Amino acid sequence: MEYRLLGRSGLKVSTITMGTMTFGGSGWAQKTGALDVSEAKRLVDICIDTGVNLLDTADAYSDGRSEEIVGEILRGRRNDGVLIATKARYPMGNGVNNAGNSRFHLIEACEASLRRLKTDVIDLYQLHHWDGHTPLEETMEALDTLVRQGKVRYVGCSNFSGWHILKALGVSEREGRQRFISQQIHYSLESRDAEHELLPVAIDQGVGVLVWSPLAGGLLSGKHRRNQAAPQDSRQFAGWKEPPIRDENRLWDIVERLVSIAEERGVSPAQVALAWLIGRKAVTSIVIGGRTETQFRDNLAAADLKLTTEERDLLDSVSRTPLPYPYWHQRNAASDRLGEADMEALAGHFEC
Repeated sequence: MEYRLLGRSGLKVSTITMGTMTFGGSGWAQKTGALDVSEAKRLVDICIDTGVNLLDTADAYSDGRSEEIVGEILRGRRNDGVLIATKARYPMGNGVNNAGNSRFHLIEACEASLRRLKTDVIDLYQLHHWDGHTPLEETMEALDTLVRQGKVRYVGCSNFSGWHILKALGVSEREGRQRFISQQIHYSLESRDAEHELLPVAIDQGVGVLVWSPLAGGLLSGKHRRNQAAPQDSRQFAGWKEPPIRDENRLWDIVERLVSIAEERGVSPAQVALAWLIGRKAVTSIVIGGRTETQFRDNLAAADLKLTTEERDLLDSVSRTPLPYPYWHQRNAASDRLGEADMEALAGHFEC
């Protein structure tokens, strides 16, 4: 297992992170799985034994039950170097102040997460989503307070747009607050939108990238194929709608390319899709989830799979999306003065 620095920090995390949205199985998360403590512990042990050192959860997963299960499993094991990441933002009660990124909610939510996780400190505390109602000065001050109180070690964000991140980093710099060391985003061969803003921001500003749903909700696992019904044990069969598929033919073309490369290498299509992500510039770690030992062992094997330049080119050619404005104009008219982050936004498009 490889370990990479998480953004502009001294914290090293494994290239594979264990996601725990399948723990608990209540509320909207039940479509992804419903693992109890004993089942979850067996999978956590497999991940840790393979070298995974970061577990990612959120207070909203199964209404806090996921955090409780993580806390139960890791009780007494925090000295083994296992890191915990969790998130806050979504409603955790019926009160008008039980949601969002206000100082009131974040401090209350963090203390509740600490209780559920049965720990004194959260290694990475992430804003689960943007809050357009709360001033960023208030939000960043609240996160800074949690770090100074010793309840949180590092802070990050999730599902922010590029300008959201830059605005937050600007507030942190101007007011001397803790800055985001990471962003957790959706990114995969099927969904490459993050390449236009979020990955360039990561490169330019030193923000680590954790990738959620790297297999596009399982659609890139090889189990879903063109003109076939969704497998009955899949989250799509249960009604899961993320990510939105805007071009179904493109999706199946990607899957067929994954299957072709996987068969030549003697590995699974999922491993190929995950290895492509691990090898992408700016990506720090990919968050894998699952319900079975077979799924986790297969996905964990991607940490050691290195794709050739030719294989990566084949995957890029079938998954690349058209450049939106202003990137096509920058490519055509300003490529002589582009920087490293700009080139990431245009990667693979100079042959057009």
